Amino acid sequence: VGLIGGYVLLQLLPTSLNYLAIIPSKTIPYVWTVFTAGYIEQVLPGAIGSSLGLLFCGKDIEPVWGRKEFLKFIILVNSICGILAFCIAIGLYYVTGKESFLVTPLSGFHGCLAGFLVALKQLLPNLELPMCFFWKIKAKWMPFFVVCFSSIMAFIVPDSINFLPTLVSGMYVSWLYLRYFQRNPLTGLKGDPSDDFSFPSLFPAAMRPVTDPVANLFDRMLCARSRPSEIALPVSDPTKASRRRERGERVLEERLAADHGVDTEAPVHTAED
Repeated sequence: VGLIGGYVLLQLLPTSLNYLAIIPSKTIPYVWTVFTAGYIEQVLPGAIGSSLGLLFCGKDIEPVWGRKEFLKFIILVNSICGILAFCIAIGLYYVTGKESFLVTPLSGFHGCLAGFLVALKQLLPNLELPMCFFWKIKAKWMPFFVVCFSSIMAFIVPDSINFLPTLVSGMYVSWLYLRYFQRNPLTGLKGDPSDDFSFPSLFPAAMRPVTDPVANLFDRMLCARSRPSEIALPVSDPTKASRRRERGERVLEERLAADHGVDTEAPVHTAED
């Protein structure tokens, strides 16, 4: 409703784009645009695609996280993506000298959609996502594929470069949040320290000589300082959290069973099992 409503508002009041989208030359004093731009789609295909992407990813993510955490993730990623998009546009202007980076309106939900791909990699890394025709790709490779595809398109279609900073920012911000700051309702601890969700896991194994030093830097800056304080944190309402987790896992398992023709009556194994 919000995404379609934002598009309709632009059609009824085209001048509202100046007050809702990020236009770097006008962002100061219109600072609120870095928070509103993520929900404003300027074209109908974008509004429809973002809405479908939200529904498609949300039905896999929300049952596990809960509504409150799902909404928090959307607001957090969209807000930080807006700030980074503004900073990157200013930086590109100073590097290239092109005024188009200052006057082009930046908006759209694609930063958050990119963040959803990172969340699906964490929750369902082997889930096969449809791409085109009969081709599918596993969720764990989707973030890397989207970055590569968007980078190539930026050279083929110059206007598409405006989407690249937001896409990359969305993936980067969402991974940082899920890796180091999101609180696990079952353990009460922050983040996901598993190797399957490390920074190198976002890239092919051949790139590990480059990605491993970056991962170590992240751990030294964020992980080492946050772990000691987490140990003493109690688990808040573990029964409710466990039921929500089991309900989410049941929904996800039934969906995977339907996709692969597996009997949906198989027992559900929880994290505790």
